[in-house]
Amino acid sequence: MIAPLDFLAKSLAIAQVELKKLLRDPMELVSRAVQPVLWLAVFGQVFSQVRGIPTGNIGYLAFMTPGILAQSVLFAAIFYGIAVIWERDLGVIHKLLVSPSPRGALVFGKAIAAGFRGLLQAAIIYLIAFAMHIPLRTEPAAVAGVLAAVVLGAAVFSTFSLIIACIVKTRERFMGVGQVLTMPLFFASNAIYPLSLMPEWLRTVARVNPLTYLVDALRMLMIEGGQGAHSLAINFTVLGAVFVVFVVVAARLYPTLIE
Repeated sequence: MIAPLDFLAKSLAIAQVELKKLLRDPMELVSRAVQPVLWLAVFGQVFSQVRGIPTGNIGYLAFMTPGILAQSVLFAAIFYGIAVIWERDLGVIHKLLVSPSPRGALVFGKAIAAGFRGLLQAAIIYLIAFAMHIPLRTEPAAVAGVLAAVVLGAAVFSTFSLIIACIVKTRERFMGVGQVLTMPLFFASNAIYPLSLMPEWLRTVARVNPLTYLVDALRMLMIEGGQGAHSLAINFTVLGAVFVVFVVVAARLYPTLIE
């Protein structure tokens, strides 16, 4: 049985390799900033004029800002698996699978790297929100909580992406499945409207959607006066439990990539 410190060291080595790829292509960060700008500056400005959306004691722009951060994390992480398919085609996966690193460390390392990418998305959203004078909480504890939620959310959806990659095995199928999943996950959550506006069947779907719990945590931690449907403990517990399950499943499926 591998020691926890050895497992972490091997995971960090995988994460380091993944982050080097990001440093070689910094333009990816610029392209990732375009979508949240459009959502907040265009969609948010228009829908902030609609008075029929119950957002409590905060404005609609403030209400949707955590949802757009969660969306950015989701959209960046859900296509993470396509890189694994590329690695398989290049023979990288074969080398990793014959290395001493356990399958769980390979998956966990990629999740850590995805979490770092999520932090960059958070920085972009914070800059946009400050520029638009959205009332953000700036206490160190609240900011640390936001960063923790972002890292955990990115880890959840990147690991889910790896599971999809292990099942579909081709880039074409992965892109199709990824596009099919992202919008339902986004719209079947509380990212841009509260759960109270949903019909009962959609509310039930939202309750089993991990993105709902990510948005809920971000809304309480990020926005002045922001309220959530669940406590922070419940939100983080659900996200953590989902992540553990996804890591176990992805680790078991990882060797099937080369079959």
